[in-house]
Amino acid sequence: MSARARLRRSAAVAFVSAVTAGSALLLTACDPSADATAAKSGSAAPSAGTGSPSAPASAAPSASASASTTASPSAPASPSSSASAPADRPSATPTKAALNLTKGTGLTISNGTRYVVMDGKVVDFGTVVRDLAWSPDGKHAAFIDGNGNLETADPDGSHKVLVAKAPSGVTWSHPTWQVFTPTANESLSDLKAKNNLLFTADDHGALRLFGVPAQAGATPQPLRLGTFSDDNVKPLPETGNQWLNAGGRFGSAAYANKNDGQVYLRDEYLRQQGAAVSKGSQPDLSDEGDLVFVRSVGGHDHLFTKTGGYNGPERDITPKATVDYTEPVFSPDGATIAFRAPDGIYTMPAKGGTPKKVSDTVGLPAFRG
Repeated sequence: MSARARLRRSAAVAFVSAVTAGSALLLTACDPSADATAAKSGSAAPSAGTGSPSAPASAAPSASASASTTASPSAPASPSSSASAPADRPSATPTKAALNLTKGTGLTISNGTRYVVMDGKVVDFGTVVRDLAWSPDGKHAAFIDGNGNLETADPDGSHKVLVAKAPSGVTWSHPTWQVFTPTANESLSDLKAKNNLLFTADDHGALRLFGVPAQAGATPQPLRLGTFSDDNVKPLPETGNQWLNAGGRFGSAAYANKNDGQVYLRDEYLRQQGAAVSKGSQPDLSDEGDLVFVRSVGGHDHLFTKTGGYNGPERDITPKATVDYTEPVFSPDGATIAFRAPDGIYTMPAKGGTPKKVSDTVGLPAFRG
């Protein structure tokens, strides 16, 4: 049996035993105070092929562009006296989104402003929040702030911690939590605890993956991208990598490569190994080891799922899409997928079904564990 086959077997066992930990899935969305004149009534649940967005479909963004997808929404509605206040200073609470059905769903939406849609409310973090990601226990948020640095905070925006500062000229994006707490027996097998943040660094167009301990003043280091020990295996690409999403109890992660258009899995069970698994972009990894990702079909971005990790079957769960569906994320139980459409955020069953619009805030979707 090859090393890759052995790891697939051990990873499968690990995933089955790891369903107790919730994954941090999240949405970074558009302005929570979306202009009511542009809003739909929101009560109807459009099918995958009948959406009628108010904005043109956009291509799936790269990691280097992911910041721009949320960095320039319209400013939150506020009195004229505070209309010109900097984004990192408190100002009047924005008006409610015209459609906000996130209450009770665990869904959060950040749009590149300081306001985060969360459980039916709008929370003011007091600073710009881009690419928000939740820790698996839902107690801490990680995000890129208005200065491009990596921060963490409590769910109400308090107790901010500056984890690391981005070097001049380098853009950080899409952080994700990698958390693992070994049992006593696992510690005997030399499995180490992990509490890290992984992210993409865009250094003048060179996209690389980095990791850093989730603590103040930590120093990011490039992620190792090792291969399986099969015969004639080729090294994995070191650049062009983006859109990291960690999942599962052991800190596995999925990411995409902009240059070759492949989705990759990165395992850290007994040792770090990985490989390409499918064509696509913007992957998310469930705690059970399933993937959801974006792939262009007939001129539109569709959502695909891949069950069982490396060699599992694939399925287009949005076969009737007439607009671009992007930035998908699994709910902690793996039963629901949230994603972005040109006119807002939708959810649908992970096995497929009719998308339901839950917010006309546009941005990156995610779930709080």
